[in-house]
Amino acid sequence: MHVEQRGNTMEVDLHGLTVEDAKSRLEHLLSGAPANVAEVRVIHGCHRGQALRDMVRLRLKHPRIAVKLLTLNPGETRLLLKPPGAEKQARKPSGQKGKSVLK
Repeated sequence: MHVEQRGNTMEVDLHGLTVEDAKSRLEHLLSGAPANVAEVRVIHGCHRGQALRDMVRLRLKHPRIAVKLLTLNPGETRLLLKPPGAEKQARKPSGQKGKSVLK
């Protein structure tokens, strides 16, 4: 897997990986992606990359993924990311804002 970061975008090339290996590596990459990374461009290929494409577009789940975007290039999928910790803040009930409630 080849990974390159340019500014707030990472590009990941999955060519040559099995589906399960690619899924595991992508999940690990997303978990450790720097906070300034807002987008991951996943290059999975279009002719022989159908299994990888389907894994990225249909099976890949991660708390940092906000949106999966299809591109005009059928061999690429863009992942727009949430900031780290955003999923924890979204789950906090409104009105409590960190206060402890004792009964």
